[in-house]
Amino acid sequence: MGKLIVWNVASLDGYFEGPEPWDLSLHETIWGDELAALSEAQLADTEALVFGRRTYEGMAAHWTSGAESGPIADAMNALPKIVVSNTLTDPKWNNTTLVSGDAVEALRKIKAKSERNLYVYGSAELLSSLLSAGLVDEYRLGIAPLLLGRGNPLFKRSDLRIDLELLKTQPLKNGGVVLYYRLGNPT
Repeated sequence: MGKLIVWNVASLDGYFEGPEPWDLSLHETIWGDELAALSEAQLADTEALVFGRRTYEGMAAHWTSGAESGPIADAMNALPKIVVSNTLTDPKWNNTTLVSGDAVEALRKIKAKSERNLYVYGSAELLSSLLSAGLVDEYRLGIAPLLLGRGNPLFKRSDLRIDLELLKTQPLKNGGVVLYYRLGNPT
């Protein structure tokens, strides 16, 4: 069985998106050769990419626009994708499976059958339910070297405590750092 791994980039003060939807300019401060290599390695290890609806729609628009080319764009467009939504009816991005209804149970079954890892990108609302259900095995967080001051917080308010075990840190030449954590069960 593969793991369910979450990959996100956030500012040091915890925002994964600026004050406007899809304001991801903070990514520019952490992106470079090292993150490109990490992205390629993660994509090579992926059974499927998992998104909530809003992240899926933004990613689909970006990766199918032709604005990006190369191995990362090729993998993003070729890999199987799972979009969790109760409102989306006709996902257009190739290789997409739509999951509606009980997303936690559906992803639990998909994870049990997977041979490689499932990666959740972005999708803070979906992530909240996956964390509380104990489905997330590992969290990889790229910390962008800036304080954004405001925006969309990566972690939503919760009454749960989830203990983390640091697996590895990867400092980047541009001042960012990637943190790798194993997740404990929520309490």
